[in-house]
Amino acid sequence: MSTDRAAKAPLAVIAAGGTGGHMFPAQALAEELLRRGWRVVLSTDERGARYAGGFPPEVARRVVPSATFARGGLAAKLMVPFRIIGGVVRAALGMLFDRPALVAGFGGYPSIPALAAAWLLRVPRLIHEQNGVLGRVNQVFARRVSSVACGIWPTDLPRGIEGVHTGNPVRQTVRERMAAPYIPPGDYPMSLVVMGGSQGARILSDVVPFALAALPDTMRQHLRVAHQARPEDLERVIAAYDAAGIPAEVAPFFDDIPRRLSEAQLVITRSGASTVADLTVIGRPSVLVPLAAAIRDEQSANARGLVAAQAAVLIPESQFTPETLAEQVHAVLSNPEAAQRMASAALSAGLPDAAERLADLAESLLAPR
Repeated sequence: MSTDRAAKAPLAVIAAGGTGGHMFPAQALAEELLRRGWRVVLSTDERGARYAGGFPPEVARRVVPSATFARGGLAAKLMVPFRIIGGVVRAALGMLFDRPALVAGFGGYPSIPALAAAWLLRVPRLIHEQNGVLGRVNQVFARRVSSVACGIWPTDLPRGIEGVHTGNPVRQTVRERMAAPYIPPGDYPMSLVVMGGSQGARILSDVVPFALAALPDTMRQHLRVAHQARPEDLERVIAAYDAAGIPAEVAPFFDDIPRRLSEAQLVITRSGASTVADLTVIGRPSVLVPLAAAIRDEQSANARGLVAAQAAVLIPESQFTPETLAEQVHAVLSNPEAAQRMASAALSAGLPDAAERLADLAESLLAPR
């Protein structure tokens, strides 16, 4: 982009936290706005900056302090208001120096400074909620923004707030696998992907290897598993798969999840919003285990659409045992026609153009030039 053109291009400040649930849709919007000729800045805190490696290099990083009352001891909690105020001041100074045309917040406490600064400076602003229930930060800003974009529909919104259903944008690496041909299960190697977020992976490690071990020999001998597990659980999960004679890759993180999903016959996972979006764009059958510890039970809300479309089986944590999971996995893998229908139903529940829809909404908020 030439210097003149760059100077005239509208600037979007994207404010997001340090989890994949916030960062992946933020990254997808950044990619789409860059395609449309925008300049993009990512506003996050130091923790969030460490998770921003997937953003295009054209996206500048602006690290501003923020904090949450949910972490640390008494001294840390006492410092929270001062850190947030410092972050708002720094974000506002950045906006005065290079005024954005739009600020888009994706939730999480690192988005507070940029959204608060945009409200003070009367910069057009929107928030995007990935889950079927508003997170705490988005609850605070829902009445202080021009528009509330919703990834899951319907989303539980405060009274008087109207949302716009855009869907959850997915990263370019996921879009490249959009509607990848599905190979139904059969008497050949079958891939299973097992994923849980940092808070919720332990129960999957406790249950999944033993459920798969309980499957009939004729099915078990064809399984190939990719299992994300917490670092402290790696050894015991590997040992469990070894004891069952199931080839398994076990790691805290896989950086090629879109490829693995596209090759999977079945996915066993938490129902985080970004995961659900990836499943609908690629189109894969799934067993969903919502995180019971989620305060607002947002993962159950996220799962509703896939379950209603008969693209997924939902197992609450209270019923998530090796016996129950083995029964459900067997039901999917022993019925290729049903598995194919689940894959097709997942595609029908998706909005692969969510990034474009969200970018359209963003551009609709701009003042006429």
